[in-house]
Amino acid sequence: MITDILKYSISNLWSRKLRSFLTILSILIGITSIFALVSFGQGINKWVDSFAQEMGTDKVFLMPGGGLSSAPGASNIKFTGEDLDFLKKINGVDEATAMMATSAKVKFNDYPEKYTLVIGLSTAGSERRLVEEMFGGIETIDGRSIKKGDVLKVTLGYSFTVPNRLFKKPISVGDKVKINDIEVEVVGFYEEVGSPTDDAQIYLSQEGFKELFNIDDFEYIYIRAAPDQNPADLADRIKEKFRKYRGQKEGEEDFTVQTFEDALKTFTNIIIILNGILVMIALISVVVAAVNIANTMYASILERTQEIGVMKSIGAKNGYILFIFIAESGILGLIGGIIGVILGYSISKLGGFIATSYGLSLLSPVFPWWLTVGCLLFAFLVGSISGLLPALQASKLKPVDALRYE
Repeated sequence: MITDILKYSISNLWSRKLRSFLTILSILIGITSIFALVSFGQGINKWVDSFAQEMGTDKVFLMPGGGLSSAPGASNIKFTGEDLDFLKKINGVDEATAMMATSAKVKFNDYPEKYTLVIGLSTAGSERRLVEEMFGGIETIDGRSIKKGDVLKVTLGYSFTVPNRLFKKPISVGDKVKINDIEVEVVGFYEEVGSPTDDAQIYLSQEGFKELFNIDDFEYIYIRAAPDQNPADLADRIKEKFRKYRGQKEGEEDFTVQTFEDALKTFTNIIIILNGILVMIALISVVVAAVNIANTMYASILERTQEIGVMKSIGAKNGYILFIFIAESGILGLIGGIIGVILGYSISKLGGFIATSYGLSLLSPVFPWWLTVGCLLFAFLVGSISGLLPALQASKLKPVDALRYE
């Protein structure tokens, strides 16, 4: 019986191909949008999880009052070598290092100059590694990192190795570039982080940074909590002691202390809110599709009123009629869902390829099995529920009235 009903429903939809196509079109737009948006959201979540694993959760940041949202060099609040020495002595601090940062002009051969972020690192092995962990535990993919004694030598981010991303020709180990018109030698390249800003950074020793920019102060201080310490408790302790050290009142600090988990939570919450807003917008098209399906089914019932009367007069029960029209509306939704998933996958793959080519590998989409199943089930349920009221109306028609309908 179910097989016969499905065949009958499909034949009815096929006999009204244009109307069915327009109805399917309305729901596949919504499913396509939802599938694509969620796949990108899952991709970002995967990137964040991977970044967190590489970076570890034992980190504490000390920053100017604006926090990580402040662009390097934008704040007049800096930290000194004495500040760093004080922080290293706080109980629970395993190690600490400071990072210099400023924006600078970069020139390679005769290509147009670019402006990017230049970072001054400590060349001590563990301290340099601590900063590298702050960028996701990046490793060099060619050449080497900055080491002690390097002054006018630099390690570059991944984007410098990609043609036409920063310069038309990729830079190689041993090439010379100019930073603020001072020539430096390239000794290595870091692997891709996935963020255009991070992948375009230039890394110098702190001695080289002072040589180029005549800057002695630090922009950020990174701290690793001891293995037996809770980073959140350590952050509170650092904030209290450093406030007293700088002679500031509580609530009037010109610095921010934040754990990695807090920074990650803030970033994740922003992504969740943005994804939620975008999915809500996509759901509007699904609501429109639901209204369209209901309208299609009402029109179908009016056209087939006499047909319904014939079926009832030969013994068809209300449940049989109800199932026919719910099946038709559900099939419309399911077909729209299948096409929407295919289109959403294609759009996501294309978007991910374009994003990666521009250095945004964090926007690579991910396609978990539940996303496909969920979209198909959601499309089917939207179609079925949208056709429920028209189906109820059809099932309650009296055979005599239906047969006399014109």
